[in-house]
Amino acid sequence: MFLASILGGLIAVSVYTHQTDSKGPSSNETSPSRYVHLASLDSQGIRDVSFPDLTFAAEKAVNCVVHVKVKSMEEMYGSIFDYLYGRPQQVPREGSGSGVIISTDGYIVTNNHVVNGSDEIEVVLNDKRAFTASIIGSDPYTDLALLKIDENNLPFLSFGDSEATRVGEWVLAVGNPFNLMSTVTAGIVSAKGRYLSDESQQRPRQQRSQQAQSPQQPIESFIQTDAAVNAGNSGGALVNIRGELIGINSRIYSRTGDFSGNSFAIPSTIVQKVVDDLKEFGVVHRAMLGIFMRNIDDNFAKEKDIKLEGVYVTSVTENGGAAAAGIKEGDVIISINNIAVNSMAELQEQISKYRPNDQVNVTVTRDKKTQQFTVTLRNIEGNTQILRGDSSDPIFGTTFEEVSQKEKKDLGIKSGVKVKEVGQGKLRDQRIRSGFIITLVNDKPVNSVSDIRKIVDAVKSNGRIVFDGVYPNGQVGYYAIVK
Repeated sequence: MFLASILGGLIAVSVYTHQTDSKGPSSNETSPSRYVHLASLDSQGIRDVSFPDLTFAAEKAVNCVVHVKVKSMEEMYGSIFDYLYGRPQQVPREGSGSGVIISTDGYIVTNNHVVNGSDEIEVVLNDKRAFTASIIGSDPYTDLALLKIDENNLPFLSFGDSEATRVGEWVLAVGNPFNLMSTVTAGIVSAKGRYLSDESQQRPRQQRSQQAQSPQQPIESFIQTDAAVNAGNSGGALVNIRGELIGINSRIYSRTGDFSGNSFAIPSTIVQKVVDDLKEFGVVHRAMLGIFMRNIDDNFAKEKDIKLEGVYVTSVTENGGAAAAGIKEGDVIISINNIAVNSMAELQEQISKYRPNDQVNVTVTRDKKTQQFTVTLRNIEGNTQILRGDSSDPIFGTTFEEVSQKEKKDLGIKSGVKVKEVGQGKLRDQRIRSGFIITLVNDKPVNSVSDIRKIVDAVKSNGRIVFDGVYPNGQVGYYAIVK
């Protein structure tokens, strides 16, 4: 019975297979055959594009991007007794970043936060040659610095037009993340004119906070990309597929401190102006429109019964160019020199291209009517004067910020101006550190940069200037220089 069952099964399978093969497709089949079609790039409505060849830009950029190594001395306390008696120890600190060669004779642009406070700077080229670099000048408000090495016939990157860069365009980020020389990453332009708030901004290993409408506010109108950028990429190049420099990589957006999909570069239009100023004057001559402003959102537009465009003028400064030209509180600025501006970042980017005494055409809407004004830009002091940055400059290459009332109360002081960043100059030579609060200059209390300027201006050449103050930890400081 068992053998009969097996034999019957084999016979049944053989007969079924034979009938199926001989039958073939049914002639009365009603369901149509279905095929999968892949959409080709030449299909109707789809542009004929292909992936770009990034090798030309990469090969050009890696030879123009350098490794910037910095050394400095920091004061640290070895014990509680050193702290109590004010006996700090000098401890060496090393850091690194990237830089971009922008001329054949050795000018290199990098981030200010890469070289700020450094005592020695070494630049290593892609061919492994090393040079000692000097700082020509720096600008903390754009986070840029200009270096120089003594060498000629160097490969360099030419500036491209960052304003012509389009969202979705392929770009390369070139730098030295984690000390990995000549690293190239690719991505696209994710956004333009990006302003980073205090809550979201982060650069590798350093954060910065600033009031959004301060006259000395940072210039922020970043190119946002998804090209991978990490610690060490700061100061490196953002290039387009033609190998043109369209930005200097500066920051990332991250919850962890490492790359999380968004990186930010300073546009080449800003970089080029800063570099030109530092080459010619040693300092950046920042033009001011003379307004306080805010972005316009939907609720604010409905409240003010205005269009959802432009930048709203909340107030004008008394000695500013905007007030002199006739711009008023409540105006909405919609363009600068016929270039549309729809955010504070975009307006900042346009004004940052000019120097004091330059004129710009400002288009505003007032009472639902369009008006145009010609504004002569001024500096932060309210005039059009341009000075050269040398050792006679009153602020000695150092930038300052206000001291909060809480800090004054905690430290038991009534006056003071805080040192924000120490650039090239005599104060740095005396090893003054960021965070130092200057309370007296030549025994006179100071509460603003203008107070310091007046006292310093009154000192004759070769005269002595004494800065008294205190650090946030309570350590008293005393610095003396000769003008």
